[in-house]
Order: sequence, then structure tokens, then C-alpha cells
Amino acid sequence: MSVRTVLGDVPAESLGPTYMHEHFIIDSFFVQERMPEIHLASVDNAVADLVACTAAGLGAAVDTIPAACGRGPRRLAAISEASGVAIVATTGLHTARFYPGRSWAIEADPQHLAALFIADVEEGIDRYDYTGPVVERTTHRAGILKIATLGDTPDGRERRLFEAAALTNAETNVPILTHCENGRGALAQIRLLDGLGVPLARVVLSHTDKVDDFAYHRDILESGVNVEYDQAIRHASEGIPSTVPLISAMVEAGHADRIMLGTDGARRSLLASYGGAPGLAWLLTDFAEMLETSGVTAATRRKLFVDNPARFLDFVDRES
Repeated sequence: MSVRTVLGDVPAESLGPTYMHEHFIIDSFFVQERMPEIHLASVDNAVADLVACTAAGLGAAVDTIPAACGRGPRRLAAISEASGVAIVATTGLHTARFYPGRSWAIEADPQHLAALFIADVEEGIDRYDYTGPVVERTTHRAGILKIATLGDTPDGRERRLFEAAALTNAETNVPILTHCENGRGALAQIRLLDGLGVPLARVVLSHTDKVDDFAYHRDILESGVNVEYDQAIRHASEGIPSTVPLISAMVEAGHADRIMLGTDGARRSLLASYGGAPGLAWLLTDFAEMLETSGVTAATRRKLFVDNPARFLDFVDRES
């Protein structure tokens, strides 16, 4: 078994410390016009940020921009080659607001969506990122699938998206990452995916550490799903982020095997290469030190950064 990266399949044990929720390229006209703070188009800038991370020990990262909202498979490959970081690219779809004028991303049935996602995983991501009408497959394949909800309960479009993810997972075994808007909606997502027959061990929820409620997190983790906590960097200048005591509590509750970490560093204000701070290396340096000070052992930190991501991202049969 191995992990599918933009430069090919690699043994899971080769990844090393892994960031589970990153953004190196977000380059769509909609983002440029409406969300300039998250418009990230530069290969050189991404490499500069990652070089600092590799110096801190980073080996791999998941770029979590899904289809048709700013992916750049060729640029991700160039970033990976130049930085030495193994990058996992993403298929799937984001929330509906990222797709103005793209009715297919809102209205298509689960079978059609699944066919697009499966092709990203098995054949290669479209050079034009499904912005159509031409599709030209690259050699860079997706190694994870992203789906998203906006509220506490999935709407009709989101249910179709989750059904498409279930079909894709059943066909390929690709792991699934979900976006929980403002950290909410996790339990409804879990119920829906479980009802669709998706093994919850193949699912990781993001952004839930926006919610400061230990009972909520215990309920999430007791379901058997994974989480990746990714909000701490946004509070780096405020002292000890609330994610630190949350991790300590969930580890103490016996959930260390299902927690992973990322930065969700999709803001120029966070990225050193764009003049922001503290820079992505903060997670492996300052934040890791905070975890150590809070009593999270070296063995547990290894689980969070190395062992859990490697196990979760591992889905490719080397003989296939």
C-alpha cells in the first residue's frame, strides 16, 4: 500500500511529518475578485514557505483545494519538485459559493460527480480543473477527496455531493476529507456518511477546533472518524491557542490515534512569502513545543504528525 502524491505513488512510511490541511495554489477568477486574501497563484512563494517547513522536518502536505475552484495540478507538481515536500492533491467539491456560473457543480447527480472524481484519482487531474468544456488529463493524480457542508444539516446539493463521495470511495478506497463550516455540522456529516456506507476510519473532518466544546469533540471522535485540527496558527500571536488544551483533553480521553494536524494556511497574512506571519513552519516548531509543554509526549506527537497521516492517506495498492 502507498500514498498517491502529485509526483506519483510513494510508500506511506516515507512521508515523515505531514500537514493535513494546506493551501499552496488557489487561483480562480472568483477568488481573485471576491477573496483576494486567499488568492495564491505563485509557485515561488509556495516553495519559499515550504523550504522553511522542510528545515523544520516537514516531509509531506495535503493541498486541500478541490475541483473547479482554483486547483493547479502542474503548479503543485512544480512546488513538490522544488521543495522536496510530497504533496497530495485533492478531488471533490467545495461549498456552493465557490462555483458561481458553474451549474454542474451545484446540480449534477452523484453518478456524474463520482465519475469526475474517480477519473481524478485513477487517471489524472484535468489540466483545466473542470472549468470546461475541454478536459485534458495530466499525469498528476488526486490522493484524497474533499466534500463540504455549510450548516448544521446538509442540504440537497450537499447530500448529492456526499453520495458522490461515497461512490468514489467504494470504487477507489480514496480517503475523504470534509469541510465543517465554522467547525459545525460534524455530527450530521458523520451520520450521513455512515448511512451511505462509508467506513468512518476513511474520513477526516477539518476545522472542528473552531468550536471550543470538549463534549462535541468527544462525540465526534467516539464515532470512529478522524479529525485534523487546523486553526491554531490563526491565533499564534495570542499565546496558547485553544487547540492545545483540546488536543491534550482528547489524547487523555484515548483518541490520539485519530487526530492529525494542519495549518489551513490559506491567507496571505499567515504566509511568510507574502509578508505574513508566523509562517507555516510554526506548526512544527512553536506549536509542537506548546504541545510538549502541555504534556503531549514525543510518542503522541509522532502519532499526530507522522503515524496517523501515513495510515490515513495510505490507500493505493502498489500492484495496481
